[in-house]
Amino acid sequence: MVKKGIKDRVAIIGVGCTKFGENWELNAEDLLIDAVYEAYKDAGIKDPQQEIDAGWVGIQYYFTGLAGCTLADAIKLYGKPMTRVENFCASGTDSFRNACLAVASGVCEIALATGVEKLMDEGGAGLPGFREFGHPTLPLPSAPAMFSMAATRCMHEFGWTKEDLALVAVKNHQNGVHHPKAHFRKAVDLKSVLNAPMIADPLGRFDCCAMSDGAAAVIITTPEIAQSYNHANDFILVKSNALAVETMAPWYKPSFGFTSFTSTVKAAKMAYHEAGITNPRKEISLAEVHDCFTITELINVQDLGFCAMGKAAEELRAGTFNADGELPVNPSGGLKCFGHPIGATGCRMIYEVTKQLQGRADGIQVKDPKIGLTHNLGGAYTVASVTILGKNEK
Repeated sequence: MVKKGIKDRVAIIGVGCTKFGENWELNAEDLLIDAVYEAYKDAGIKDPQQEIDAGWVGIQYYFTGLAGCTLADAIKLYGKPMTRVENFCASGTDSFRNACLAVASGVCEIALATGVEKLMDEGGAGLPGFREFGHPTLPLPSAPAMFSMAATRCMHEFGWTKEDLALVAVKNHQNGVHHPKAHFRKAVDLKSVLNAPMIADPLGRFDCCAMSDGAAAVIITTPEIAQSYNHANDFILVKSNALAVETMAPWYKPSFGFTSFTSTVKAAKMAYHEAGITNPRKEISLAEVHDCFTITELINVQDLGFCAMGKAAEELRAGTFNADGELPVNPSGGLKCFGHPIGATGCRMIYEVTKQLQGRADGIQVKDPKIGLTHNLGGAYTVASVTILGKNEK
């Protein structure tokens, strides 16, 4: 049997996103309403009840919302298939993936993919749930502790330094200053990053992304139907969407090296194969890459094939990943500036790359992009999702 895949069979016709941050005055429904209705307006959806066939919502935490009714109740779109998707930090991208599969298969003509998380109301230090979730007997470290293990190993193997990590934060904050929807819009200097309080050695406060509230939405359809909506001349084509899942407890796996995330490597390989990408460094115009911690971005750009193993810090210092560099990485400011409302981040990245490819980025606009990539990494480097989007050149 020949696998048809989704390449060029799915088009993005509308995107929406709330401002990420401490949105104390808004609940999860408010956030979804704002994101979805912005996407409706962007696409030119006039009668959602008649035009939208199905919806998905990515949510990590039960206190944000349970089941598809979280989305249905917010936007009052009843009597349609509405599904909640949870897959750690890739929840929003998995929502998008399911919507793409529905459209590509012909089951839906127009589908809605969303993600939302309301974290700030829960209070506490760091992400909740690390004691309640996970294996019943094998301990689960905190998120900073998980990635500190990778940082110390990379320092040992590659000779990276705390300054190399800090330069990721400096770059992404310089980008995020320009984005009106980012949680943090303030540049940071190298000294401030290096002198910040320690969270999980060697990761300091500025090496970690913040908790945040937010929602994002994406409307997709077929390229043929897309020609009847607002972006008839500049809708974005989905070239591939790949998802790979590995173990939730890599530290109990003797062969795990902590200098590479296997899920990212495998997801990227699948995504590139379907999209026809053979040289990602040369063919990808920009990337929104998961930077929950500064070390994560450095490892991810290697795993995605943007540079050779062990060379990410060197390439960063050379300006390769700057907004005006050879391959811009996180021109929006990334998770470092937006914060990370878990379920929303994946759809927010799709929002960013879509607008970049259309030449209407909210913040820094990358020069003449043709192909964009989004990447999420969730759990203990467990779930990775890679999406490749392209301009419609026809």
